[in-house]
Amino acid sequence: DEEGADVTFIVGDKSFRAHRHVLAARSPAFRAELLDPTKADPTKPVKVDDMDPVIFEALLYFMYTDTLPHGCDLEKSATLQHLFIVGVRYGLDRLATMCEGKLCQNINEHTVATALTLAEWYDRVHLKNACIAFVSSQDVLDAMKETNGFKHLMTRYPGVMVDILKQNLPSSIGVRVIYGRIVFK
Repeated sequence: DEEGADVTFIVGDKSFRAHRHVLAARSPAFRAELLDPTKADPTKPVKVDDMDPVIFEALLYFMYTDTLPHGCDLEKSATLQHLFIVGVRYGLDRLATMCEGKLCQNINEHTVATALTLAEWYDRVHLKNACIAFVSSQDVLDAMKETNGFKHLMTRYPGVMVDILKQNLPSSIGVRVIYGRIVFK
């Protein structure tokens, strides 16, 4: 319902009308952006350059309903990943947690490396544990190693491989990271 909407967002080639005080009440990031008197003219549209319109629409839906929208490709892991990041970015812990839960449910050999990267970057223990359990419980490590996400994960967070190996190796074999290299004891 656009009645009373007092702010317009331009995201890609779409515009979205919203209520600045509703957004400011739900999100510290929106509060800073929309209610700061030193910011630009409040009557001008707010341009959002770094977000897909589908993700922004899902964000607004969540802001007004406190639920995830039906459809909008939420079954696709990439959409959930982007919405998770937006939840963290805008200080919407419930949104981030809901997306994290769905990401945990939708882990597969193609998404696990990227999900692990998100878990490490945003310190999400639940997501990390779900990913490690998935890799440890199935014979997917070889398939996962072929993905670009895995290569990025190993470059950025080599310690994750230690966690994976700890799940797969007998406890008598110790493993740790020293100077960015995995070392067996």
